Amino acid sequence: MTSDVETAVGVKDGVSVARAARSRMSRLGRPALIIAACVVLAGGGYYAWRTWFAAGDSANSLLTAAVTRGDIEDTVTATGTLQPKDYVDVGTQVSGQLKKLLVDIGAVVTKGQLLAEIDPTVYQSKVDADHAQLLNQQAQIADKQAQLALAQLQFARQQNLARDNATSKDALQIAEASQQSAHAQLDAFKAQMQQIESALHGDEANLGYTKIFAPMAGTVVSQAAKQGQTLNANQQAPIIMRIADLSTMTVEAQVSEADIPKLRIGMDVYFTTLGGDNRRFYGKLRQIPPTPTVVNNVVLYDALFDVPNPDRILMTQMTAQVFFVASSAKDAALVPLPALHQAAVKGRTRGGRGVTSTDPRSQFAGGRALVSVIGSDGKAAEREVKVGVMNRVSAQITAGLEPGEKVVVGVKTPAASVQAQSGGALGQSPISGRHP
Repeated sequence: MTSDVETAVGVKDGVSVARAARSRMSRLGRPALIIAACVVLAGGGYYAWRTWFAAGDSANSLLTAAVTRGDIEDTVTATGTLQPKDYVDVGTQVSGQLKKLLVDIGAVVTKGQLLAEIDPTVYQSKVDADHAQLLNQQAQIADKQAQLALAQLQFARQQNLARDNATSKDALQIAEASQQSAHAQLDAFKAQMQQIESALHGDEANLGYTKIFAPMAGTVVSQAAKQGQTLNANQQAPIIMRIADLSTMTVEAQVSEADIPKLRIGMDVYFTTLGGDNRRFYGKLRQIPPTPTVVNNVVLYDALFDVPNPDRILMTQMTAQVFFVASSAKDAALVPLPALHQAAVKGRTRGGRGVTSTDPRSQFAGGRALVSVIGSDGKAAEREVKVGVMNRVSAQITAGLEPGEKVVVGVKTPAASVQAQSGGALGQSPISGRHP
């Protein structure tokens, strides 16, 4: 009996102890829950403040750039080589040994100057033989002329005798035929003489070709033959040297087929050379031949323009970095290209990015764009501007902005966020043209 009472009392005490413990835990847990709720509310409030009320804190969240003033060009770039505009390959029209070579590479020559000589022995002998044949033919013509004169006298005598019936008709006919034969033989020898004279003129010309004269004034830029070399002109004229006028050079620039529509005849163009200290040489596009060159399945067109070279600084086969100026502006208001975003066009939402192109400038072809401008209160506000000349770095603003104003060019991304997004690689924050 006693043990049952003790047991009941022990149970009652255990329940009381458990209730007391739960009461103490409840009293201790309420402040913790309140603190946790306050932390959550504070975090949410801070996030909301950062999202909705801290947009003007551009120094901490936005990448900005000032509107500057300067020059801008929209160019098409290409690589080219330099060639003389006027040049001629000097060859020989006759075969033989190159007996004399009178000029060297780099020599400045005048038109008509003697450059080289081919051995004239064979051609001189032909001319001498033609002269001998011509003399022989002249002697034979003189003999035929004498025979013709005799035949004419005999025919005249027979005619006189025939009027007096002192000769036969047969003798008159023989005399007449002899006269006509002598005249025909004389004509034949005269024709042979013309043939000999023609051969003489040809051989004299070939003899003259053994001396090679400069067809134009210029500089000897290359030599393809050496003194003593035997040249064969039976199939094609061997090239001995090239003479070029280096006072005007032609640049042959290879332009991609994608950039050809941007070019127009007469547009401004300039180029620099390797080691030229960035000196610019200017010209105007002269010609685009219609036949392209295909290199590794890439279609390239030659674009030709000329440039004066009075100081002979430019030389043959130099490499040129060419810039075709599609448009340009001087002393213009400039902003970085990432500061622009697309304005509403044909129902598109302001700032929409529906245009897909490898060149972001295509979005602003209409001349309108939006920029986010930092006001005096530090807040960003969108403003519509007019865009002029653009390249891949900057854009000209013709209306809507003044130099000195600040525009948004991107958003600063916390390093931790970037690391989480890129798997630990820092410094790769995305650039946006608009405020989030």
